[in-house]
Amino acid sequence: MQPTQYPPPQSAVQDPLRIPRRQVDPEDILDIVRRNKSWIAGPALAGLVIAVVTAFLWPDTYVSTAVIRVQPPQVPASFVPTNVTTQMSQRINLMAQTILSRGTLTSIIETYGLYTSERQALPLEDVIEQMRDDISIGSVRNIQATRGNTMTAFRISFAYENRYLAQKMTAHLVSRFINENTRERANQSAMTTQFLRDQWQSAKNDLDEIEQRLTEFRIRNQGQLPDQWNANMQQLAAMETRMAAQNGQLGRLSQEKLVLESEIRVLQEQIKAVASARPAESGSPQMYADPVLARLDLQIQNSERSLAELLDNYTPNHPDVKRYESQIELLRKERKQHLAEIAGEKGQDTASPRGPVLTPEQASKIRDLNTQVENKQIQVRSKVLEIANARKAMAAMNKRTVALQARLERAPVGEQEYAALMRDYDLRKRRYDDLNMKMSQSEIASDLENRKQGETLELLDPASLPQRPTEPMRPVIILLGLALGAGMGGVLVFLREVKDNSLKTLKDVRAYTQLAILGSIPLLENDLVVMRRRRMAWLGWTTASVLAVAAMAGAVYYYYATKV
Repeated sequence: MQPTQYPPPQSAVQDPLRIPRRQVDPEDILDIVRRNKSWIAGPALAGLVIAVVTAFLWPDTYVSTAVIRVQPPQVPASFVPTNVTTQMSQRINLMAQTILSRGTLTSIIETYGLYTSERQALPLEDVIEQMRDDISIGSVRNIQATRGNTMTAFRISFAYENRYLAQKMTAHLVSRFINENTRERANQSAMTTQFLRDQWQSAKNDLDEIEQRLTEFRIRNQGQLPDQWNANMQQLAAMETRMAAQNGQLGRLSQEKLVLESEIRVLQEQIKAVASARPAESGSPQMYADPVLARLDLQIQNSERSLAELLDNYTPNHPDVKRYESQIELLRKERKQHLAEIAGEKGQDTASPRGPVLTPEQASKIRDLNTQVENKQIQVRSKVLEIANARKAMAAMNKRTVALQARLERAPVGEQEYAALMRDYDLRKRRYDDLNMKMSQSEIASDLENRKQGETLELLDPASLPQRPTEPMRPVIILLGLALGAGMGGVLVFLREVKDNSLKTLKDVRAYTQLAILGSIPLLENDLVVMRRRRMAWLGWTTASVLAVAAMAGAVYYYYATKV
């Protein structure tokens, strides 16, 4: 229906460029939608078709997820300090860089046959980048466990169009992380131990070198070391005390020797006096007074008595028995020789030497006196030996005293060198002890890591088998496509309405002509033309709908036909 237009009065004519557009009300909006419904429905249908086809041709993406728990060391750190000081989050990042390296991902892609179509269409580098994007490694965080306990864990997920391969890949990545963590901790601990062992060996060589130098210095300056000053002083004081005692003993022995020699002279005078006395009666038994012969007879008797005692306890072949037999034989030969000397004349009986005739009492007394003389002489010889030993000891002590005094005089000469050696020794000894302790702890920590009793990664939740795809979100895509199509149609209608300046309703006529409307005549069109126009519209919309349904059905069929 076209409104009837009357020419306005000359005074009412206005410049069309200066007439502002009137405000659009809801009735106008409904009228615009009614006039341009095809312009809105067409883009909406196109958006719907494109969204459905895109949603169902877009391959499904399944995400498989696993949770790995960080198991703390089984042995407290206060007992065995660990060699690995890297935080778990940093270590996971380092392990992720190793696992997501180009070589590792290439091997995984070829092993599991992943991204077949992508490898045919894209370079390998792009496929590897896409796989890195599909792998998600969560951050280490505390997860609430049962009974209010918490545990440290992180998640690993892999997104892929095949849910079974997604699960396998997630399990493979979990295994890689667990093995890589064990290997990395063992390697770090072993490297730390080896480093400490090298440092310990270097410290040991330095300590051996300074000990060798210190030993050579001590050998060269034996007894002259500063730390031996007090010992030398004590030895010197002790030596002086011993020398004083030895001097006293030497004087005592000399006095005793003199006393014994005096007693021997007295006994010898007594023997002479007894021998020179006359016998009392001429009819009494007579003996010849010879002191040497009496002494030899006494020695023979004593030796025979000692031999008899030895034969009671030992065999005749015993060395002591043989020695006494030889001694007795020598004494008898000496007695026989002495008798021969005092016999005087040839042919005289050697058993009866000449000399003063003594009574038995005199002979017995002389024998006793000779025995005492012999004992005194033995004591004198003993004192002579003791005096000789004492003098030797005094000479040795004098020599020792001189040596100690020389040590004390030479001690300050090497004090500075010795102090420097001792200072270096103390420093190297402390370094050696410190490294020895650290190396022992490191070896224990390495053994702990090799036993897998340190901080380990354990599988908490195994790789899940996804049942529904996470991408694409088909309802959202379809609704979004329909909304975008309808929005595009609205934009086209808006542009069309903006460009169309014709008067379409009575409101437009009143607003722009400012005339009173008396009536309106509807637009009369040919029924054949109207019918033909409607048929063409129905034909176009039917064809478009059929094509749209076919495209969407084909996309849906392709999706379910190729779905694993």
